[in-house]
Amino acid sequence: MNNIIIYTGYLCGYCNRAKNLLTEKKLDFQEINIHEQPEKMKEMIKLSGGKRSVPQIFFGDIHIGGSDDLYNMNIEGKLDKLISDMKK
Repeated sequence: MNNIIIYTGYLCGYCNRAKNLLTEKKLDFQEINIHEQPEKMKEMIKLSGGKRSVPQIFFGDIHIGGSDDLYNMNIEGKLDKLISDMKK
């Protein structure tokens, strides 16, 4: 499966919520905390098309968005389809 990256920050409930869903789906992901690695913030902003809020979630080169976007995909069944497509 392509690499899943989630950009996070300190004391971020939305970040924890998104990480919990990824963990429930038994997905491995790389977490980049922009407070621990501030140099990564520019990278996150560029990859997300200018978004500065955390989390920002990427499945390979696909920008999912934030926690609400991830949960909406899950509710709509689109997350499982994306996971399945990425495993092919």
